Amino acid sequence: MVDVIQVEGVAKQFKIHHERHQSLKERLLHPKSGSVELFHALSEVSFNVADGETVGILGHNGSGKSTLLKCICGVLQPTSGVIRLRGSLAALLELGAGFQHELSGRDNVYLYGAMLGFSRRMIDAIFDEIVAFSELEQFIDTQVKFYSSGMYVRLAFAVAVNVNPDILVVDEVLAVGDERFQAKCIDRIRQFQEEGRSILLVTHNADTVRALCSRAIVLNSGAMIADGPVQDSLRIFREHMLEQAIEHDRSGSQSQVSIDAITTPSGSFDVRSGAGLHFDVDVTADTAYSGNFVMEVFTRAGLLVSRSAAQGAPVNLKPGANRVAVELPSIPLLDGVFDINVGIMDERGNTVIAWREQAATMQVLYDGHAGGVVELSPSIRQQ
Repeated sequence: MVDVIQVEGVAKQFKIHHERHQSLKERLLHPKSGSVELFHALSEVSFNVADGETVGILGHNGSGKSTLLKCICGVLQPTSGVIRLRGSLAALLELGAGFQHELSGRDNVYLYGAMLGFSRRMIDAIFDEIVAFSELEQFIDTQVKFYSSGMYVRLAFAVAVNVNPDILVVDEVLAVGDERFQAKCIDRIRQFQEEGRSILLVTHNADTVRALCSRAIVLNSGAMIADGPVQDSLRIFREHMLEQAIEHDRSGSQSQVSIDAITTPSGSFDVRSGAGLHFDVDVTADTAYSGNFVMEVFTRAGLLVSRSAAQGAPVNLKPGANRVAVELPSIPLLDGVFDINVGIMDERGNTVIAWREQAATMQVLYDGHAGGVVELSPSIRQQ
């Protein structure tokens, strides 16, 4: 299979000036004052993206994700290393990148198209499709400085996907805008996948990575710490984030909690559709801790089936070994294999304290004839 993106040993450094001169006079009077620090935003990053592959990039803020995409798109030049592209590329980087605020939406469509290498005649041919997709017909002749953040994204995404690039690069912008338009964007990305185009996607949303990507890369402090199947990379990403939280908590104060095992009384997670399931989660805490238990169920294709509400499942852990009992009275899932993730969050439901990805695999057996993921058992009555 042909690689459309090749990243080989890419590093990027920035100079951070401390006590920088504020005027030419200061520079002349104190030529040697001040200091410069080198910041390594990327360190020896290497990976390939094959034709037709969708790759997700994960990492906390400051991990180098956006810097890497800017290097791939040519906005920044790497300090060292080589990047090779095969085919046309359309990029959606930070919000409103490439837009001129004083120009109208119409003018920006042509400007953005020109930045992507398209002539005015080529944009003329797809202009109506771009405006229709963005749903901004009423505002297309308004200066974009009056646009909301959601309108920015809608117009930029509409241009990027309608110029039919071989490679689509998306950096976080899908997190902006209403859910309906986000779903519309996801549908277009799926269409791109069906057409065999390559996609590089940066997002903080693990569900999006599960649903769209076949592979995920994890960055930390500019270095690549994982590159592999989505489930493996998500596990490494979450475990690494927990390690950082623990290091932070050691100086701060919170307890350390670990999830050790998940078991059933029968030793099996095989269950018939409609039946119940009981399982136990063994948890170790170094001190007493109050938090909330979270459970996720995913299909093997990465579709989220259920996520329990964190604040609705309180647990009070004592120092040492603990056991959390989970009772599912009825499982309405149809035939299939499902992954169970479990975790402990803080009392406000904002911070993950302990997590276990793919803690168990549940096999559901279904004897009926319905299709899909769940059995709704509708009651049909003619009136």
